[in-house]
Amino acid sequence: MPESHLSNVQFADLPLHERVVQGIEEAGFDHCTPIQASTLPIALDGKDVAGQAQTGTGKTAAFLVAAFDYLLRHPAPPERRTNDPRMLVLAPTRELAVQIHKDAELLGQFTGFSLGLAFGGTDYEKQRRILEAGVDILIGTPGRIIDYFKQRVFSLRAIQVMVLDEADRMFDLGFIKDIRYVLRRLPPAGDRLNMLFSATLSYRVLELAYEHMNDPQLIKIEAEKVTAERVRQRIYYPSNNEKIPLLIGLLRKMQAKRTMVFVNTKREAERLADFLNANGVQAEAMSGDVRQTRRLSMLRDFQSGALPVLIATDVASRGLHIPDVEYVINYDLPQDAEDYVHRIGRTARAGAAGDAISFGCEHYVMSLPDIEAFIDMQIPVEAVEPGLLAEEIVRPPRRERPPRNAGGRRQGGRSGRKGPPPSSSGKPRRRRSGPPKPAGR
Repeated sequence: MPESHLSNVQFADLPLHERVVQGIEEAGFDHCTPIQASTLPIALDGKDVAGQAQTGTGKTAAFLVAAFDYLLRHPAPPERRTNDPRMLVLAPTRELAVQIHKDAELLGQFTGFSLGLAFGGTDYEKQRRILEAGVDILIGTPGRIIDYFKQRVFSLRAIQVMVLDEADRMFDLGFIKDIRYVLRRLPPAGDRLNMLFSATLSYRVLELAYEHMNDPQLIKIEAEKVTAERVRQRIYYPSNNEKIPLLIGLLRKMQAKRTMVFVNTKREAERLADFLNANGVQAEAMSGDVRQTRRLSMLRDFQSGALPVLIATDVASRGLHIPDVEYVINYDLPQDAEDYVHRIGRTARAGAAGDAISFGCEHYVMSLPDIEAFIDMQIPVEAVEPGLLAEEIVRPPRRERPPRNAGGRRQGGRSGRKGPPPSSSGKPRRRRSGPPKPAGR
């Protein structure tokens, strides 16, 4: 009998190419997850798929297995050049692109396909050299892929398989124009296999699917209910002044080795990391503007257990497959109910159990009714007992802000700068006073 999070469909039941079967066996997969069991028969028949699947349900393996099988059975176009990829995977975040690449290395190790990554923040020339040499499968984020494409590092004329992962997140991060730019430069939709996966098949996601895919079949897996059943959820109602003592107290009591703490802002992530480290809890803050090499280093340390606590904003709440996360703590309740589900989905992955702890503080408790309505359950309440609150909290030293340069900007960013941006000469632009000039003058 398969485990509870799996279906009754075995990979051995599917008409897969023998090289793909070897990769599946090497990965230790036997039974399909529900999203795999529903989408693979369609994709293996050469038909497009738009699937609703939450992170942690096996959708990456679903599209990789289908894509490898398709490419092995369909030769590359005769006009293909060495540096023209045959498969394109677009992901919303650098971390998700790296994770897909890692999974592709495992599942595709017997296919003979070469892999390439393209994402911003690091390794610009290294990535460029690899893509110029030629890869079969290109995985990356939209901005860096468009950058290399415009420089003619590769073309998209030989794409036989197109995958959009976390399509709803693409909209959230403002990538939709970039996505359409790329998709309009691919071969016609009928000449390739197209797969789209999203946590929700909203109207805007379906519009994208029907515009750039070939009559895709829609598959919906009710993943939110599955996650809610496997995650032990509870909520505390601390005052704002009790949040840090309660968090430190809980972390010390749990002796957690892999704990993700979610906050709503970058500044709060940094502040919380400073407090935890000052009070003997090793923690790092990961937000959108942390340089890529540092982000990857944090994830490696967290996955290995060397870093017990990872503090993250919602930029990290999707697309990360981190095994054995013990606890997810919503230090700030998210303001979007769907983000709550994505956050707690970092734990209880692949059928395991996990714990999700939330703080209903004075600032964000108003989000709770929407969250409970979305997950269709009332989160059990735990009392903030005095013994849970850490005593004698050490305040960390104040962070030094970057010095200003000659143009009045803070070095390393625009944060904190007042007034108009400097002109090309380096001198600040003078604000125009009075009403604007009439049009035409």
